[in-house]
Amino acid sequence: MSSKDRTDIPIHIPTPEAPTPLEAARLTGGARPEDIASLQLRTAVYVYEMPVRIWHWVNALAITVLIVTGYLIGSPPPTMEISEATNQFVFGYIRFAHFAAGMVMTFAFLGRIYFAFIGNRHARQLFYIPFWRKRWWKELLFEARWYAFLEKEPKKYIGHNPLAHLAMFTFITLGMSFMIVTGFALYAEGAGQGSIYDRMFGWVLGLVGNSQRLHTLHHLGMWAITLFAIFHIYAAIREDIMSRQSMITTMISGWRTFKDNRVE
Repeated sequence: MSSKDRTDIPIHIPTPEAPTPLEAARLTGGARPEDIASLQLRTAVYVYEMPVRIWHWVNALAITVLIVTGYLIGSPPPTMEISEATNQFVFGYIRFAHFAAGMVMTFAFLGRIYFAFIGNRHARQLFYIPFWRKRWWKELLFEARWYAFLEKEPKKYIGHNPLAHLAMFTFITLGMSFMIVTGFALYAEGAGQGSIYDRMFGWVLGLVGNSQRLHTLHHLGMWAITLFAIFHIYAAIREDIMSRQSMITTMISGWRTFKDNRVE
């Protein structure tokens, strides 16, 4: 090929003065001009510290085991034709799994209470309701309308939104405390009078009146937390899709990312 032929070949020369949108479009596979602003958003807030995230997932696993085994304890199968009764310990293993998960949940919850004092402000949100704030009640009503599909667009929250805040406080802080106390009171019956469990939780049986009533209250508490868990999972997935901030990934990474740069 002659030198004359080489001069006819078009050669692209990079232009350093090219505007940023062109570079952004090249890197993202042909972004439209209206996409550039969204691509440049870098809004994120570190909300949930690692101990909070670890507690969340450990607690979720413990509650799952407790619900499954608790249901089987309250409504045992009519028969299990695995082998001779003397050669199987199925129900004993179910009870052991229930007691072990209860211990794990209890100590994890105590650790979570401790971290509320040393963690960031979002670590404390689980343990109180700002009922004295008029703005909180107003936002609570708005969120109720949003979940009922009566609002066109959700608002942005860094921590829990007020409705989720109320649900977490009611079913986790209060509900889990109730389940721990009543659960150990029932465990104290098997441990016997004079045991450490009887000395710490035996008063609950006297307060309730009898063992059967205590079993019933504990079982009803299980169903309440089961319903909460179902709605919690639904709401997390729904808000991850429909809200203006991340949900599920936030409890994995700790970072709350936002889908727009508007304040509210």
